[in-house]
Amino acid sequence: MGIGVSWRAVAASTIGTSHVATGGICEDSCLAQVDISPDQPPLLSIFVADGAGSAARGGQGAELAIEASAAFVSSKLVSPGFAMHEEFAIECVIAIRNRIYAQAVKDGFKVRDYACTFLGVLSSAKGTLVMQIGDGGIVLDTGHGLNVAITPMSGEYANMTHFVTDEDAIQVLISKVFPNKASKVAVFTDGIQRLALNMASNTAHDPFFFPFFKVLASIPSEQEDQLQNALVNFLNSASVNERTDDDKTLVLALSIE
Repeated sequence: MGIGVSWRAVAASTIGTSHVATGGICEDSCLAQVDISPDQPPLLSIFVADGAGSAARGGQGAELAIEASAAFVSSKLVSPGFAMHEEFAIECVIAIRNRIYAQAVKDGFKVRDYACTFLGVLSSAKGTLVMQIGDGGIVLDTGHGLNVAITPMSGEYANMTHFVTDEDAIQVLISKVFPNKASKVAVFTDGIQRLALNMASNTAHDPFFFPFFKVLASIPSEQEDQLQNALVNFLNSASVNERTDDDKTLVLALSIE
């Protein structure tokens, strides 16, 4: 698997029942990948975005955010002295905003028509960087059990949040650097937030996560391709849809030596 540590990861986004009822589409997007290069330890990248329901092209904005962030990381990986730091997070968000601005000009829409939240995690043997604009959550284990990396953001009023397309997105952005690699990672949109977090204390709801990480740890490598279908089935299950009618995204990763 190359130098250091690698990961087993699974990611899925599924449509919420409210969008099904109105003939809508899933406006969440996500990506999980592991980049392996001869000069760097394996790098886990997870990106999650949730298109604003009030935005005409929020779903496309979420897709653009994922594409732009992945392209940004790929471009940085080939640079000498690649390192994860808070300035990296700012540059990543700027790259996303530039991509969305360019699409807005091309399509003749306003930038806010592509409004979306954005969450990102980069982790390797060199450390872990997390970044977030908006609601949803990032849960990590960097050696002290599962913890919420960043307090999920809400806006000035109920049911409001912040978006990567907002004028003050760079100021709103929160990023953190952890010195260790993450042994467990979970990233999710607000459709999963109330299932995954103890909302009153803003802590990880361990019973929600443990079965997922148990499966990631125990599944034979030849059955890894079944993980995504299993995650989709879970997100579309009655037990989940009874708790939320929103689009749902969940990305999980477990380090494997």
